[in-house]
Amino acid sequence: MTERPLPSKEELRRFIEAAPGKVGKTEISRHFGLSSDQRPALRALLRDVLAEGGAMPAGRRGLAAPGRLPEMAVVEVFGTDPDGDPLARPLGWKPEQGAMPLIYMRPERAGQPALAPGERVLARLKPAGRGRYDGSTVKRIGSAPGRLLGIFEDGRIKPVDRRHRSDWEVPPGAEGGAEHGELVLAEPLPGRPLGLRPARIVERLGRMGEPRSVSLLCIHVHGIPHAMPDRALAEAEAARGVAPEGRQDLRAIPLVTIDGEDARDFDDAVWAEPAEGGWRLLVAIADVAHYVRSGSALDREAWLRGNSVYFPDRVVPMLPEALSNGWCSLKPGEERGCLFAEVSIDAAGTKTSHRFGRGIMRSAARLTYEGFEAGEDPAGTREALLGAYAALQSARDRRGTLDLDLPERRVVLDQAGGVLSVEPRARLTAHRLIEEFMVAANVCAAEELERLGQPCLYRIHDRPSDEKLEGLRTFLASFDIALPPGDRVRPGDFAAVLERVRGTPEERLVNETLLRSQSQAAYAPDNNGHFGLALPRYAHFTSPIRRYADLLVHRALIRGLRLGPDGLTEEEAGRFVETGEHITATERRAATAERDAVERYLAAYMAHRIGDVFPAHISGVTRFGLFVTVEANGATGIVPLASLPDDRWLQDLPRHALAGQRTGLRFALGQAVEARLAEAAPRTGGLVFHLMQGVPASRSAGRRRR
Repeated sequence: MTERPLPSKEELRRFIEAAPGKVGKTEISRHFGLSSDQRPALRALLRDVLAEGGAMPAGRRGLAAPGRLPEMAVVEVFGTDPDGDPLARPLGWKPEQGAMPLIYMRPERAGQPALAPGERVLARLKPAGRGRYDGSTVKRIGSAPGRLLGIFEDGRIKPVDRRHRSDWEVPPGAEGGAEHGELVLAEPLPGRPLGLRPARIVERLGRMGEPRSVSLLCIHVHGIPHAMPDRALAEAEAARGVAPEGRQDLRAIPLVTIDGEDARDFDDAVWAEPAEGGWRLLVAIADVAHYVRSGSALDREAWLRGNSVYFPDRVVPMLPEALSNGWCSLKPGEERGCLFAEVSIDAAGTKTSHRFGRGIMRSAARLTYEGFEAGEDPAGTREALLGAYAALQSARDRRGTLDLDLPERRVVLDQAGGVLSVEPRARLTAHRLIEEFMVAANVCAAEELERLGQPCLYRIHDRPSDEKLEGLRTFLASFDIALPPGDRVRPGDFAAVLERVRGTPEERLVNETLLRSQSQAAYAPDNNGHFGLALPRYAHFTSPIRRYADLLVHRALIRGLRLGPDGLTEEEAGRFVETGEHITATERRAATAERDAVERYLAAYMAHRIGDVFPAHISGVTRFGLFVTVEANGATGIVPLASLPDDRWLQDLPRHALAGQRTGLRFALGQAVEARLAEAAPRTGGLVFHLMQGVPASRSAGRRRR
């Protein structure tokens, strides 16, 4: 009988990866039909696969896929999923093992208390897709010592989280080498009943006040993955340029990138020309799918991160810089692989046709928003781009999209990391042009995937809930403004409301209230449309460097159009529901961390102006006080109820206001006020203001002088 040949390393890796748990030489021999005489050769092959990282030891003699967890493991609960069920991570996971697996713990048995963050359990684990496990509790072990993030000063730790109100004491010998003023991670020690609670410093993170310390703090507070595994870095470093074979040659077309002055990665380029009765557009996007293959270390880490996170002084990228700032960045004069959308529109901005392809391009110029606005045109395409934009904008206006006035804040830092200024980010025609080109390409991507019968991870934005709509109707009725009944509300109805109040004293209040009524956008494989953009279908195609959703859309297009072997896999498509939930959560985590960083920089900037009075407006109304936002720089802080004039204050929920029964004073959302800065805490990002309204003139003048 002829012996079967040994499997190749790739065949062996695929078998180990597909196995539900660990496997041994017996299972491998049985699967590949190997004889006992081939055992020595099999052992040598397995040693090579282990050395190359294609498998990892599991138990005494077993093997498992890289990053695969055993059937039983100790895990630690760290949070909850959107349904409130516990999420856990394996205890003792090391960065060199790859991306951290995510464990979805099943609900506890009837009568058992739910698992809380910080609790450790022995869990039975069952693989549920790449990097994911379903876990069930076997035995509760106890709570992990909760970690504390703070600044070490004079033998104490001052927490940077606003929820921790008191300091912690560091006993002699528990300093871990930390120096005064350093940002540290600490673990609580068994405490005494009186006095400050003791803690032990376990990690030093750098000196507070040094460049990058604020963003470093926010990374740790919000649990953002920031250390890139060695395997992912090695894959990125091994990347090389694409070959033109099999790709459409776009190198002669003067595509240009238009980004912010401080941008370092350029993943989208645009071009336009007049066509019969309209315009022909080209949107070229970096071919990230060529470099980030499904199941690779790069792919696992990109899925875990979900998106890049942008701070005033740094970026925590979804992909290593060798790709995000290198081979996947459309730098001028350098050949790059791309996926492109060719879109034809008529003079009114209505799409008449579209086509997708895989190409090779050479960016003709790197433009900034400000430079394009000022008339820079090195590639000679400015006039055509503006003409196509005008047509797309007219189509947007006809759809009646929701366009809330939400100015972004830009933190300007000096070389030492200090805050020079915080100012509103200009909203230029160039910004809107790029947005409209990207929206057009994203719509075409969703339509093309539906035409091809391919799965699509849609970007969905639901209409406001019935409850929020009812509250909004009650609020608008006080201004004699009505909305259509029931589910007939459209984005154009909100646009009409904004137009009606434009230039009136109520404009800001109505803008703020409409914003609060909106649902949050999300990713999902089931299409609910995009309410805010007034579009029946929408997907993210244009930023695969910084959003995992776009990478999946690229892979789905590659598979559907048969553009290469690196398309979407069936396993990936089967996980779209879970992936959508995961990257929606990472996106919201990133937004919270970015906002937190800006607030801490603002608090540091404002700390030198305590006692000053600022023009502001009321941006929040609660039963315990107000929130105000400074007009000049967007700094937001609380006005405690106790600081308001002595009165009985009642909250008017429908009108978002606080009303004083005795004084007759009334403070409503959006109302212009003057606010004196009373406290600033850069460590936590907290600001406290006192309103000048209702303060006697003599006291007000004295405070202004100070």
